[in-house]
Amino acid sequence: MGALAALAGGGGAAHAAGGTAQVRSGGGDAVRGAAGVSRRLRALEREHDARIGVFAYDTGTRRRVLHRADERFPMCSVFKTFAAAAVLRDLDRDGDFLAKRIRYSRQEADDSGYAPVTGRPENIARGMTVGELCGAAVSESDNAAANLLLRELGGPRSITRFCRSVGDDVSRLDRWEPELNSAEPWRVTDTSSPRALGRSYARLVLGDALEPGDRTRLTDWLLANTTNGERFRAGLPADWLLGDKTGAGSYGTNNDAGVAWPPGRAPLVLVVLTTKFEPDAAPDNTLVRRTAELLAEELG
Repeated sequence: MGALAALAGGGGAAHAAGGTAQVRSGGGDAVRGAAGVSRRLRALEREHDARIGVFAYDTGTRRRVLHRADERFPMCSVFKTFAAAAVLRDLDRDGDFLAKRIRYSRQEADDSGYAPVTGRPENIARGMTVGELCGAAVSESDNAAANLLLRELGGPRSITRFCRSVGDDVSRLDRWEPELNSAEPWRVTDTSSPRALGRSYARLVLGDALEPGDRTRLTDWLLANTTNGERFRAGLPADWLLGDKTGAGSYGTNNDAGVAWPPGRAPLVLVVLTTKFEPDAAPDNTLVRRTAELLAEELG
């Protein structure tokens, strides 16, 4: 837990905002390469007319790459990891809750905006178990599945409460799918920061925020992600094991957050959040991929 303890500390000393990237050693001192990383990230921002937030942490060497790490960005579907984790920790205490079958309507699936699993006729006819909904929300980014989990948890603010309970005082969820993806630049609701997401994902996947069995189940859902093919999966080496969650919304918002395991090495915590300045801008997979490539080069 030493590396994770280091991850949890030093927020003020490692602050990176205003578009200046930092590369730091475990002791908090800037190391060689910071200027180059900063220059390349700012060049990507200019080229893609976007704002990029980065939190990357090597749990073995304790080196970090930070860029706008404490600025707020829309979370979009990245929150779904928290929803599944909250179900595992708070609702499935006896081990039976994941088998509970939830019934829902075609209208609920359609209104969610994205229902690749819940929208299947056979699932609408028979309903889905809570465990199936967790898998659909995390691995397939199914919006209706996420809404059904939120309903079981008590609504969007249950995610904010869950985040606070694992030491994250930044991440917050206020609305349901698909409204939470509106991603206006001025909005504080439904946002987080790269640093906050990185720390929370580390606590859930690598730390002790969940019981071991729950941690394994959540990690398996992240490892089964089907939506990262043009984002982290395209930008990281093919032999790195990757468990992550993507998200996208208006204003070109496009995110990827998770944990990567290079062969024979300690895991890396990686968060890339991107957003643009026009409401109809398309999510930019290339920007996330190129940022991931840069991080793999710097920390790999």
